[in-house]
Amino acid sequence: MADETTSPESAEETPRALDPLASKPTKPKKRLSNADEDEKRVDRVRMRRRDAVLHMMAGFLTLNLFAAMKFFFPRTLFEPKTKFTIGYPTDYEIGVDTKWQASRRIWVVKNTEGIFVVLAKCTHLGCTPDWKGVENKFKCPCHGSGFTAEGINFEGPAPRPLDRCSVELNASGEMVVDKLRLFRADQFDSDGALLRT
Repeated sequence: MADETTSPESAEETPRALDPLASKPTKPKKRLSNADEDEKRVDRVRMRRRDAVLHMMAGFLTLNLFAAMKFFFPRTLFEPKTKFTIGYPTDYEIGVDTKWQASRRIWVVKNTEGIFVVLAKCTHLGCTPDWKGVENKFKCPCHGSGFTAEGINFEGPAPRPLDRCSVELNASGEMVVDKLRLFRADQFDSDGALLRT
């Protein structure tokens, strides 16, 4: 008869075993020890460091790739043409014309002898002089050198007169200036230094 009697514990378990819808006993979550938590934290730090190193390496390689690509596209300096047309001789009146000073750094001068082109570059240190129409002279703003309308130096530290550019007529009758062909004061009578009109 001892077998027929059931203990209170077994009486509670029997209905659960028979009832399929009864909830299963849940296992308590395993709590991580302090050592395991520290290990996971260290792993996360290692992953962050690894990602940072990979990003730095990718950035370094990208910069090197751009530097290598830049080698194939060299830097070039595009300067204005040194040979260009400035119009017809009839476009200019007697005196100094300054319309080309800013764009081409020249002055076109017309006098009784003809037309010549003065390079707007001081012979002292290379500054660009200004035309002072009231005083009838070129005046360098840097160190005060003064030049006549023909480009002859008469005041200041400039050691010699202004240079003249070559000027000739092309087939259509326009004046062509060549800034690479310059004439000094002793060559002002040469062909190209003066266009006789």
